[in-house]
Amino acid sequence: MSKRRSTIPDGLWMKCDACGKMVYKREVEQALWVCPKCQYHFSLTAPQRIRIVLDEGSFQEADADIAPTDPLKFVDRIPYTERLQEMQQATGLKDAVVSGRAKIDGRETYVALMDSRFIMASMGSVVGEKITRSFERAAELRLPIIIFCASGGARMQEGCLSLMQMIKTSAAARRYRDQGGVYIAVLTNPTYAGVMASFASLGDIIVAEPKALIGFTGARVIQQTLKAELPPGFQTAEFMLEHGFLDRIIHRKDLRRELALLLDYCKPVFNGKPPA
Repeated sequence: MSKRRSTIPDGLWMKCDACGKMVYKREVEQALWVCPKCQYHFSLTAPQRIRIVLDEGSFQEADADIAPTDPLKFVDRIPYTERLQEMQQATGLKDAVVSGRAKIDGRETYVALMDSRFIMASMGSVVGEKITRSFERAAELRLPIIIFCASGGARMQEGCLSLMQMIKTSAAARRYRDQGGVYIAVLTNPTYAGVMASFASLGDIIVAEPKALIGFTGARVIQQTLKAELPPGFQTAEFMLEHGFLDRIIHRKDLRRELALLLDYCKPVFNGKPPA
């Protein structure tokens, strides 16, 4: 009697980064990439977030042709130009942010979405330029702006050019606010370092996904430097909300609806006049 060997296709199951349990990938995808066991929010790519949050077919991408260069001829394990090529081929993106005009439940807005697959969504000259242009275009179009933030910090391979983007984006956010715009920052896991210390923390309304890690320096570095125990939940969205750094925490399944409500409640008033 012959024995038939049963085979299970690869990729049906995945391990949750938070609870460590094996979960059915299809079930996670149907739950908007949230673990059904512990509600851990997996990181989303920019295309995934566009599909989940924005109205179908409403996104009109801008500045898609802006690509990074290598002015410092930087080399670490591999040359920076090779790393960029690898990331561009792997993600289909030119750099770590996608921006453009869109609608959320019929409400028109400008959006920028960071993608942590691209060198951990580190902020270099392209990210800084596209975020700055997003604020400027939102003002020109008299629209509110929503930025979905995710980053590990500054783009080390671009040196001081990367650090300059903190000032550049912060100034752009201030100019937009002074004109009467409304800026909603959505902090996702993780949002750290130069991005958090610049435009991510400057929203008129700042919300976050549950358990998102938010801060400037990692908890381990802080603990080693201070040589002291950190409080439970340090740098989580819940800790930030408790200490006044956030306005709300919104579950991913509610994000589209809640953002639409915020766009209704908080309309920009450019030059003393609401948008047409």
